[in-house]
Amino acid sequence: MILVYKYDDNFVWQAGGEILVDVENGEEIPEGFTTVKPQDGLFIATFDPEKEEWSEGASQEYIDSLFPDAEPSEIEVLRQQHAELVFTLMMGGVI
Repeated sequence: MILVYKYDDNFVWQAGGEILVDVENGEEIPEGFTTVKPQDGLFIATFDPEKEEWSEGASQEYIDSLFPDAEPSEIEVLRQQHAELVFTLMMGGVI
């Protein structure tokens, strides 16, 4: 028995759609499945049946949208203000 990985009509991996196929007893791998496991780290794993490999199907814009810039914490703001104050003092400026 081998584990096969499902992809849809657009060749996008369907997580959780894996099935076991008993190839030792003549069972064939169904259409829309592959024995090639998608590698970790892909946001939208897309299968290329000609090359028999998975690649990233997500655009960089989509990936960036998954990680919005967070507002700096209060401690980060205070650190930045402290650094600016120290720099001003070191450069002989007056506050």
